[in-house]
Parts: sequence; C-alpha cells; structure tokens
Amino acid sequence: MRVAEIRIRDAATLLGVSDDTVRRWVTSGVLEATSGERAVTTVDGEQLAALARERAGRPPDDGAGVLRSARNRFTGLVTEVIADRVMAQVTLQCGPFEVTSLMSAEAVRELGLQPGVVATAVVKATTVIVERRAP
Repeated sequence: MRVAEIRIRDAATLLGVSDDTVRRWVTSGVLEATSGERAVTTVDGEQLAALARERAGRPPDDGAGVLRSARNRFTGLVTEVIADRVMAQVTLQCGPFEVTSLMSAEAVRELGLQPGVVATAVVKATTVIVERRAP
C-alpha cells in the first residue's frame, strides 16, 4: 500500500499550524520532505500522523480528580444558546470546530451557559463515521 504524501499547506491545516511552521520542521529534521512532480513539496502521511499524536499529548488536568473513559474533549467558547422551557441547543466554537449539544434547559441554567462562557464538550459516541477522498 502506497504511503500518503501530503502537501505542506495541507499538513499545516491538519495540524493547526502555519505553512512556515511545517517548513521549519522540515528544515530542522522533525519531518522529512520530498519534492515530486511539478516541484511540489510533500511530507510522509505516516510521519505526519506520528507527529500529530505526539503534539496532541494528554488533555490538561481539569482538577476534577476523576478518571474518564471519554477521550474526545473540546474546550471552547459558547457562541449560541437556544432554549425553550424543556430543551436547549448549545453551540461552542472549539478552535476551528463547531460543536453543538442538545441538553435540558435545566442543565443550561445549572451550568450557567450563555454566549461568551468557556466550556468543554465531552464526546463519547458509539458510532463514528470516517470519510476520505477517493484515491
């Protein structure tokens, strides 16, 4: 199976850094780059995945003193709360990702959720759909 070659620009987007940062990593030997056809510089997808995992590290300790099975935690800013008497829709902007949660209006009140509040979305799903472009 052929290893994915990822353009510098796309590698930067995937890791949430600038193109210049990826180029500095190439220059310093953190990533290896190749120049293929049309002088397009790419990095090895497997090596990029290893760097992404290394950079992700462990989530920061929130001081709660509890262990969790959920690994997908997205801290961000509440941007919208739509609530009626029973249910609410809360949207957070977590870096480049928008996360929306449906919860009880009571939970929104108890948590004090409103636009401008920093909150963490914890996702534990039994179904995760993965897509990719056709080769």
